[in-house]
Amino acid sequence: MAFIFLNGGKRFTPNTQRLTFMARILAFDYGTKRIGIAVTDPLQIIATGLDTVHPKDVIEYVKKYMLTEQVEAFVLGDPKQMDGSPSDSAQHVKGFATLLKKSFPDIPRHWVDERFTSKLAHQAIMQSGLKKMDRRDKDRVDTIAATIILQYFMESNRL
Repeated sequence: MAFIFLNGGKRFTPNTQRLTFMARILAFDYGTKRIGIAVTDPLQIIATGLDTVHPKDVIEYVKKYMLTEQVEAFVLGDPKQMDGSPSDSAQHVKGFATLLKKSFPDIPRHWVDERFTSKLAHQAIMQSGLKKMDRRDKDRVDTIAATIILQYFMESNRL
């Protein structure tokens, strides 16, 4: 029986099924003070909060991240009013999306309705059992909101 050695010496035979890894997807919950960032695992099954960064630092942060990880798409929260019209912050998010396109022209951008994501993030934090001071951490809220945005995107694109 012939063996094929791949992935740091792990042994695979011709009949062994191998997992195909995909590039990750990054999601952003844009704010003028902070941007929450979430990421998928390499199999695009799980959405996880990654970090919260200042808007002026986000492009450099993504460039650095992409030195070690492949990214196949960006997902942005689309801020809307209850009636579906753009919210006041929509112009800022659109500007950020343009900056992403300029900085990373080969990576597609997708939009997800972000209504209620911050509220859901606050609820998740309340139910987590964190101490009151930890629940007030706005960075945590933004990261969780980005994770919810990414989860919505993943669920809506599953077959």
